[in-house]
Amino acid sequence: MKQKEHKVKEFFATSWSINNRTSIYVLTIIITLLGILSYISIPKEQIPEIVIPTIVVTTIYPGTAPQDMENLVTRPIEKQAKSLADVKKITSNSVQDFSTIVVEFNPGIEVPEAKQRVRDAVDKARSNLPNNLPKEPDIMEVDISEIPVMYINISGDYDLQRLKKYAEEAQDKIETLKEITRVDIVGALEREIQVDVDMYKMQAASVSFSDIQRAVASENVTVSAGTITSYGTKRTIRITGQFKSPAEIGNIMLKSSSGATVYIKDIADVWDSFKEQESFSRFEGKNVITLNVIKKSGENLIKASDEIKEMITELKKTSYPPDLTVEITGDMSRYTRSTLEELNNTMIIGFLFVTLILMFFMGFNNAFFVALSVPLSMFVAYLVMPGLGFTMNMIVMFAFIFALGIIVDDAIVVIENTHRIHRYEPNIIKAAKYAAGEVFLPILSGTLTTLAPFFPMAFWPGVVGKFMHYLPVTVILTLFASLFVAYIINPVFAVSFMKHEYDKHEYKTRYKRLLVSSVILLVLALIFYFTGIPGLGNLLILFLILNALYRLWIKNAVFKFQNVLWPKLMTYYEASLRFFLRGRNPWYLLYSVTGLFFLTIIITGIVKPKVLFFPVNEPNNIFVFIKMPEGTDQRVTDSVTRIVERRINNVLCKNNPAVESIVTNVGFGAGEDLFDRTVVSTRERYPSISPKANTGGISPPRITWTGSGRL
Repeated sequence: MKQKEHKVKEFFATSWSINNRTSIYVLTIIITLLGILSYISIPKEQIPEIVIPTIVVTTIYPGTAPQDMENLVTRPIEKQAKSLADVKKITSNSVQDFSTIVVEFNPGIEVPEAKQRVRDAVDKARSNLPNNLPKEPDIMEVDISEIPVMYINISGDYDLQRLKKYAEEAQDKIETLKEITRVDIVGALEREIQVDVDMYKMQAASVSFSDIQRAVASENVTVSAGTITSYGTKRTIRITGQFKSPAEIGNIMLKSSSGATVYIKDIADVWDSFKEQESFSRFEGKNVITLNVIKKSGENLIKASDEIKEMITELKKTSYPPDLTVEITGDMSRYTRSTLEELNNTMIIGFLFVTLILMFFMGFNNAFFVALSVPLSMFVAYLVMPGLGFTMNMIVMFAFIFALGIIVDDAIVVIENTHRIHRYEPNIIKAAKYAAGEVFLPILSGTLTTLAPFFPMAFWPGVVGKFMHYLPVTVILTLFASLFVAYIINPVFAVSFMKHEYDKHEYKTRYKRLLVSSVILLVLALIFYFTGIPGLGNLLILFLILNALYRLWIKNAVFKFQNVLWPKLMTYYEASLRFFLRGRNPWYLLYSVTGLFFLTIIITGIVKPKVLFFPVNEPNNIFVFIKMPEGTDQRVTDSVTRIVERRINNVLCKNNPAVESIVTNVGFGAGEDLFDRTVVSTRERYPSISPKANTGGISPPRITWTGSGRL
């Protein structure tokens, strides 16, 4: 009877990669380069930006008290908004002449859909609103991430008008960056053309305020007068009527009710002045103009910070006078940069430890190429992340660290099985193909089992789910990438570089080869340093140190471990295994483990551990909010703020090493509520007519202490 031949399993993808080794090496280089470029281009931030659908409804009704705004405007809209589905919370604020309603939806709702629902609710409430509203209620979406990421404080021995010009110059440059949404100016004066009417002269001329208002508004316009044909060419006629000086306003003629004609300058004084200052800003107790820089959601914070600092440096050299002081405070990129650097260092240290441990079991060459599966798997994940809209944040980096030790599992099994088969199969190509095919299903099932708990986490609902969504998805991406590397790239490395290093009993160090390789790595590292690529230079220096340590010291330690310590450990393990498999010992072991399991549950129920979403850390900032009675004049608020500011300075003392800066804001940008924008910062390119500033509803002041240590 003919003996049946044993058919050797092969995994088609591994066999194809081994037969096309040159293509795989090219693919590895492409993955490495594209992965590095993708990592550089991925936006970096400290924590993920979570989109919470929030819609704000604002209504203006001049001449209405806060209580009337509540009854006439706020409540009818609130009543309709409460009937909307998926609404999490509704908050409202009614002040003099102004109503604000904030509708927050559950995270599962898209922002456009939420906005349309609120718009429909406002339409239903329109019949119950006053008929003489100057304009329809404004409905706008709010980006929770629109908080200042940097404060630029401009000060010097100049008046506020001159400082504002310098601030606007910086504002124009910074707003050109694609990462920046807008830049708000706090503490600046706004130009205002004031028409101070003499009441008695106006009555004598039989002219009303509305007559003056209509006359000024109708004259301060630029209109198109059509086209004319001249010498076969059509030309557009444009009549410019915008005022260029206050004198032009004074020369406007008015027709009184009695039929007489009067000039505005006959009944009023026209002044080129400023609006009543509604916001104040101080840095270290000195009056400054502050630029609040708002970043776009999902953009690179570190890149934006670096570009802004370069712009400020350029402005200091080219446009700003030498005695102008520009200070940057509250730079959020510092914390993001520090967090990413710490996490990167942790990943590098973890990679080194993984490589070092593998050296003792697999030798230097095998361990090194198995450890390469860590960066290669991460590079593959980097390529996919931009398509998912992911940013490089703390949660993503933690997921990479979490998966660091799991990534090499697949490569270890493939390479170790290849090494085992290669002892009996001299042809390394056949050994690599047989090894990968033999363990494909066990590795695939093991990886899927490891990933099974992470799939439900990817669909975790709510705000917390959106926040933690990055962790399971990153782990799933990285482990699937490790499968690709283990079966496509690692077998090719094994075919080209695998040696039976620890089968040899002579561990002599070839100093000449070590010297040549060290010199080559050092020269390449210096080239990268001089060309401005320190990252690759550091990597080559790291390889140089690892190679030298292995050849001079670790290699002998590996030999002793493989031939002395490891056999002793295996003997002890064999004795322990024989003991637990003898007689009824397996049952005793099962009962012990089961009892330990229930004992752990009981102890956990008795001594309940404290559960926290995140560890409590010492804050880097202290905010002091001062709330004044409704309608308090902003100058009174500023005077009270100065008193509080002096007391804080007395507590902190001068030259306190724990204090980096003290910034005070009164008015715009100082409210504790994110949606408090009662005082709006604007810029005026041309003179305009505006009413006196309303002092009611000014945002409360804020004093910010930024520290670098513990107070």
